Amino acid sequence: MSMAMDEEIKRWTARRKAAVVVEIIQGKTTVAEVSRQFDLTPSEIEDWVDQGKAGMENALKAKPEDIRDQYEKQLKELQEAYGEAMLELRARKKLQSLLGKDET
Repeated sequence: MSMAMDEEIKRWTARRKAAVVVEIIQGKTTVAEVSRQFDLTPSEIEDWVDQGKAGMENALKAKPEDIRDQYEKQLKELQEAYGEAMLELRARKKLQSLLGKDET
């Protein structure tokens, strides 16, 4: 990699992650190469790339959303999904009890 990262990295700051993502986007390196070089999982690096792309998309919008608003929107969506999952779980347990099946 063209970055000066010869020393062992103990903490991945946003700046370091961004430098890796930029090099991947520019084609200077690949997810696999970074994964091997820094002993990271490919999925972790791909998450960085996805987050970087989302941040760029938001920054380039005519009226960028505030980061807090983005997180609050995501949190609300996750809470709704969790609530739906809990309702389904309760319904399944109720059905099992009505059918006389053990939960174990």
